[in-house]
Amino acid sequence: MSAILLHQIAHARSGDKGNRLNIALVCYRPEFFDTVAAQVTSDRVAQLFASRDVGTVQRYDLPKLWAFNFVLDHALDGGVNASLGLDGHGKTLSFRLLTLTVALPPDLLSRVQHPA
Repeated sequence: MSAILLHQIAHARSGDKGNRLNIALVCYRPEFFDTVAAQVTSDRVAQLFASRDVGTVQRYDLPKLWAFNFVLDHALDGGVNASLGLDGHGKTLSFRLLTLTVALPPDLLSRVQHPA
């Protein structure tokens, strides 16, 4: 197994609704889905965002899209209108998720596209 950054096998986009953060995580290839599913759990995402004092973290699996939807309650300091934070919408928080490391088996490592 080799540890790689999640951004090497997936991309993400985030948004908000009030004080709720939504992060869509989409694998670049279908064969990465099971590895991400096993390692990027709701608990792990909650730990990653613990400094934001998040409430519940729910993960919704979308296997036909090779994707996941994470919903983090109480993650935006009260929401756009209440927060004094620079990113009240949580748009940059998807990049934080992509900093997680995942262990990739050798047979999948060759399918990772490396930047030129």
